[in-house]
Amino acid sequence: MFGNIANSLGIGSGLNTAQLVNDLLAATQGAKLGQLNEREQLNSSRISAMAATESALSTFAAAVKETLNGQGFVGELISSQENLATASVLEGGRPEGLPASVEVVQIAVAQREISDVFASASDPVGERTLTINNSGGSFDVVIDSANNSLTGMRDAINASNSGVTAIIVTDNAGARLVMEAQEGVDNAFTLTQSGASPAMNLTNIDVAANSIINVDGIQLTNGSNNVTGAIPGVQISLLAAEPGTQFTINGDSEPLDVKGLVTEFVTAYNELRSSLNDATAPGLAGGNGGPLAGDRGAREVMRKLSQLTSTQLTDVGDFKTLADIGVRTENDGTLSVDNVRLDAAIALDSGAVKLMLEPAVATETQIGLSGALDAISTALNDDSGALAVAQDRLEAIRETIAESREKINEDGEKLREQLETTFAGLERQLSILRSTQSYVEQQFASFNDNN
Repeated sequence: MFGNIANSLGIGSGLNTAQLVNDLLAATQGAKLGQLNEREQLNSSRISAMAATESALSTFAAAVKETLNGQGFVGELISSQENLATASVLEGGRPEGLPASVEVVQIAVAQREISDVFASASDPVGERTLTINNSGGSFDVVIDSANNSLTGMRDAINASNSGVTAIIVTDNAGARLVMEAQEGVDNAFTLTQSGASPAMNLTNIDVAANSIINVDGIQLTNGSNNVTGAIPGVQISLLAAEPGTQFTINGDSEPLDVKGLVTEFVTAYNELRSSLNDATAPGLAGGNGGPLAGDRGAREVMRKLSQLTSTQLTDVGDFKTLADIGVRTENDGTLSVDNVRLDAAIALDSGAVKLMLEPAVATETQIGLSGALDAISTALNDDSGALAVAQDRLEAIRETIAESREKINEDGEKLREQLETTFAGLERQLSILRSTQSYVEQQFASFNDNN
């Protein structure tokens, strides 16, 4: 009788309270953690997709800029007489007027003066004041007991900020001071000496001169051997003069075909847009959509890009937008080219099309294709821009998920403590019941033995 009562209470069943606690915690936390895991996985995929979108947009803009950087139209610049001059594309410039015929009549020369010979660079030269006069002003160089040597004079001249530099040359005869200005007539200088010491003898070894070159029959004079402006977008570095010798400066490849350039741009753009379309595709018939489906930031990126064909790239000429030369936006956001219209634009004025795509000098109203992409990228990545805001929002969600997970874990630990306390009390009660059961069973056994 009493044995049946004990069994019905579960006394002596050997409950695994540790397992019970874990099972109860899992039942309590499982659903919440499962939901958090799903949210975290979705948010992580969105963060990755948004970062990929930003990277793809930046890569695309950089590739366009690299293609349209001026040098892309002509390749590397080469001179047919590299012993006389070399050429390079100016940063931000676009070469025009190539090939060009060049003749170096005279190179720019810097004025140089040399002193008499001294036994050594440390020998006294006499205390005095040297006054250097040039287009930059008048500069006093004081030689006193602290710097009374060729070395001291050299250092004092170099510290004068006069535009004149000094070096010491030494040979078997001894040491001499050489003073040199910058290239060109405008940088010539005169030198006067005052003080108790006799004047130092200086001998002129080079007279200042400007460079003279002929470019396509036009004579140009410059105060430097690095000539800019003679050929738009090009710097000519003069090395030697050889009057009467004409040579050519040109690119080492054929200029980029405008139609090919437009076609390549459209192809690259469509790859970018297609990846965005995939990332933002909605889920259909219960299927999973793209990781950025419904994301406001991604939608704004596509909206900005879709305006590219109607964005004014220049305010001069017959062609001001991509749409003007036959580039149009399709329903899915990709671009297509009306070849008939593009061919007509190129036939009418290919130079104007080039200048629209890449102005010779970028301004606020002549931004070119790379400028338009820069404007889009800047607007999207600005602190209040769609990409930046979207990334901040996704990062905030990530932090919220992490905080929620931490809260669930904290609540779980509190619940674990409560359950363990409760089951510990239950174990104590079971232990008391087992002792009582054992005592009662002994009493009944004794009673039965006595009867």
